[in-house]
Amino acid sequence: MPLTFDPRDPVALTQALIRCPSVTPEEGGALHLLAEILKARGFETHLVSFSDEDTPDVTNLYAHIGPAHRPALMFAGHTDVVPPGDEARWSRGPFSGDIVNGELYGRGAVDMKGGVAASVSASLRHLEEHPDDPIAFLITGDEEGPAINGTVKLLDWAIAKGDRIGHCVLGEPTNPATLGDMVKIGRRGSLSGTIAVYGKQGHVAYPHLATNPVPQMVRLLAALMADELDHGSEHFDASNLEVVSIDVGNKATNVIPGEARAIFNIRFNDHWNREKLEAWVRGKLDGAAGNDIVYALEFGRSSSEAFFTAPGAFVDAVVSSIEAETGRKPALSTSGGTSDARFIKTICPVVEFGLVGKTMHQTDERVAIIDLESLARIYQRILGQYFS
Repeated sequence: MPLTFDPRDPVALTQALIRCPSVTPEEGGALHLLAEILKARGFETHLVSFSDEDTPDVTNLYAHIGPAHRPALMFAGHTDVVPPGDEARWSRGPFSGDIVNGELYGRGAVDMKGGVAASVSASLRHLEEHPDDPIAFLITGDEEGPAINGTVKLLDWAIAKGDRIGHCVLGEPTNPATLGDMVKIGRRGSLSGTIAVYGKQGHVAYPHLATNPVPQMVRLLAALMADELDHGSEHFDASNLEVVSIDVGNKATNVIPGEARAIFNIRFNDHWNREKLEAWVRGKLDGAAGNDIVYALEFGRSSSEAFFTAPGAFVDAVVSSIEAETGRKPALSTSGGTSDARFIKTICPVVEFGLVGKTMHQTDERVAIIDLESLARIYQRILGQYFS
């Protein structure tokens, strides 16, 4: 079916992607649309699905154009979005793609269908004048989900296929307030864990016949939070451990629970890696538990290591492209949460630059039309510098 819009226009393409209801893990038509657009331009396109135990099946897109012997510049991103919540609270439909007062509304406008659209539009424009330059796209449907059947597996698939990737631009929304504020050149790592403390259920009036796991859990968590992990490093903020859930599943007021569970997450800098952190956590818990507390500890399956892309020619090309378009010199940052850059950094240097993130995941998520157009021009400048 022929397209009814020009995919070189990032606004029209963002609208079309928003109108695909790709709430994770549903593909919603977004990846098929991108595959159709890129295939028509000569890209070799692959819609690849992956499965794993206890996770939903996920469709992903990989596309490549240009000679295989030359390393490609890869644009990465995702088309899956978080649920819109109560749609009645939106001033415009979350999948409408409506434009009001110079802003485009819809779930994913910022995070990150707008960034994906800008990179595709910029690449199509660039190829009109430089048809032999190698460009790749790695677009997942599993960034907002478990992140198990998406980027990490698609990267392995692409590398096994034999493609060469030189560098990557990930179009996550990186700017706090204004386009051009910030480029992410690294991220802290992330490690989650669950602690279970086993007591003995009983009546609150007869505590000597029970073992209450709640004060025991408090003791363990106090030990974890007693000391700072570090004071930061040259390129990263301090590591921090946060307890995000404590639960006993108890709906009665006269029953001492038999078990308590707590979940924590650690965001860590380059002083640490997963192995060192796991040993540190176990040491703290064992020290606090002694011979009195029976507990179990399980670390999350999905974790990431801290990484840093050192400034150099690639980072300079990104920064100068942003500065030429916006007049702003962006800060080089490693702040914020995790992203799929944690997987990409294992195969090539990666930087993140996208839209302004103020409304991501919110009701009435929206992006300024002028920012979409500027971002496409920035990506086009990056391509021009990269292949010059």
